[in-house]
Amino acid sequence: MNLFFEESGDFKAGAVLSQQGEAYQVEMQSGKRTKVKARDVLLQFSSPEPAQLLSDAKTIADDIDLDFLWEVAGQEEFGFAELGTEYFGHDPKPHEAAGLLLRLHNAPIYFYKKGKGRYKAAPEDSLKAALAGIEKKKQQALIQAQYVEELKAGRLPDSFKPIVMQLLFKPDKNGIEYKALEAACSELQTTPQRLMLAVGGIASAKQLHMMRFLQEYFPKGTGFPAIAIPQSPQLPVAEVGAFSIDDVTTTEIDDAFSVVELGDGKIRVGIHIAAPGLGIRRGDAIDGIARQRMSTVYMPGDKITMLPDELVDAFTLAEGRTCPALSLYATLNTADWSIISTETRAEAVPIAANLRHNDLDALVTEDNLAAGTGDYPYKSDIALLWQWSQVLEQGRMAKRESFGLRPEQNNRVDFNFYVEDDIVSIVRRKRGAPLDKIVAELMIFANSTWGKLMHDHGVPGIYRTQGASGGGWAAKMQVRMLTHAAPHQGLGVDQYAWSTSPLRRYTDLVNQWQILACIEHGVTAPLAAPFKPKDADLFAVVSAFDAAYGAYADFQSNMERFWCLRWLSQENAKHVEAVVLKDEVLRLVDIPLIIRLPAMPQAARGTQVKLDLIRWDEVDLNIEARLIELTSASAPEVESTESIDGEIATSETEAGAESVSE
Repeated sequence: MNLFFEESGDFKAGAVLSQQGEAYQVEMQSGKRTKVKARDVLLQFSSPEPAQLLSDAKTIADDIDLDFLWEVAGQEEFGFAELGTEYFGHDPKPHEAAGLLLRLHNAPIYFYKKGKGRYKAAPEDSLKAALAGIEKKKQQALIQAQYVEELKAGRLPDSFKPIVMQLLFKPDKNGIEYKALEAACSELQTTPQRLMLAVGGIASAKQLHMMRFLQEYFPKGTGFPAIAIPQSPQLPVAEVGAFSIDDVTTTEIDDAFSVVELGDGKIRVGIHIAAPGLGIRRGDAIDGIARQRMSTVYMPGDKITMLPDELVDAFTLAEGRTCPALSLYATLNTADWSIISTETRAEAVPIAANLRHNDLDALVTEDNLAAGTGDYPYKSDIALLWQWSQVLEQGRMAKRESFGLRPEQNNRVDFNFYVEDDIVSIVRRKRGAPLDKIVAELMIFANSTWGKLMHDHGVPGIYRTQGASGGGWAAKMQVRMLTHAAPHQGLGVDQYAWSTSPLRRYTDLVNQWQILACIEHGVTAPLAAPFKPKDADLFAVVSAFDAAYGAYADFQSNMERFWCLRWLSQENAKHVEAVVLKDEVLRLVDIPLIIRLPAMPQAARGTQVKLDLIRWDEVDLNIEARLIELTSASAPEVESTESIDGEIATSETEAGAESVSE
């Protein structure tokens, strides 16, 4: 006797060797023996041989017309043998019954399984819907295959064009477009990004990096909704003519300066900060925009502003206008540059000039300042500010040393990027140039002074602190953001609250509101300030800003690296000079491109080397290089250990962003 039975969802046939109760010992064609329970047996037969039965059953199954079988089955539940009599017109032979069962079992959209060998025909509506779904999948498979062929031929299918960004960064993995892209990449052995570049879905590697960032942080685009420009209150007009010092590309002019000689060796220096806080209110529509973005995003040749252009234009310190400002006045004795008094006011400040580094850097040098030579605007005022900034720096360095830190290194080099029509210029400028130092020192002074003002009034603010946090050196020197005053040891100040860039940093706007409350309400400021002591929302601002600012900084760094690689292509650079920063880490001399050189021979920090550039990739931002030779033992301009390791932020890192690195 032979059995046709079901085992683990599969149909098998074999010869019975023995029977014991409700179980059979069955030998398969392969010689393997298995135990089969009686409840799993569907047919008992003596002929044909089990292997022949399975072969004949498959032939029968292939010949059965499903639509006809479905009509014959009716709507009642049935056993396969019963249907076999109806379908074949006679009691089915073993191979016919087995073939019918195979056909029923392999057509789940036509017949629903109800038990061992029992089925029920699917309702007509369900069957039609299922068949339509199958047809749709067939058509989709054909379209998907067509997409794959187009991509392999270097053409972008029309349906891909509006969803390129989604396909690359947030794909619907069940969509036929994504499946086609994945299949084409697999056949071509490439990545989706590179394939999209090849077929024109992305215009350039630059656009790829931009799209990736925008999809993550600006999925709804970088535009602004329509807004009403707020009016600042009537303010007293300051009796000064202020001037700003910025890069030629700066449009968000946050800070300006004035110098008034009072006689008897005394002067009054004004630090004037744009005051959007006088027009924007916490919780209003513009605040919502600024809080969502948290900061202006900078990249070479472009930026995404925190505030709409029309609002920036209303509050930027543009020359020829009288602008609302938060002013910090310091009365100084020029005999020893001691500070006699300070005063903070909200006022309208006449802006006489917007000076630019590009015009002045070659004229305002340390040598010219020392000799009193050169001809440039506000020469005497700049000379006084230069003297005071040096005293401020000396005071900070003394304070820094009292915290147990070495003096700041002023031998670093900054690089300015200028991009026009996708042609990049990278300009070296030595850090610590007089105009840079004036702006940096006066910004640190203002941020420290206003941080103390908030602290003295019991008003919370957003402070940047460094040091004295325990743990190892790196943890101790990490810059953190707190809502109460604490030292910034790297800068050498007792407190430091970012307050001087309210047009481009949300933290500064928040602090400006708090400072305005201090000068308007005095001792009752804690009750009147927009953010009260222990306001949980202020902690939320700190957390959100920290995350956004870090992400924006990473993006800026990646785009600077991209433009460095583009510069190499522009200049057809092959052999370049570099300087050792640390172990296997080098930086090119002419541009701020960092290269890791595995197996780099041991060389002292500052050693200059010559490299052979083998290849670089603007998509992955990778570069391969080979060491040619060590050219000198040391370089005059290389970062200190502290700055390379990222353990200490210099004044330009914290405040020079106010003027230079924008």
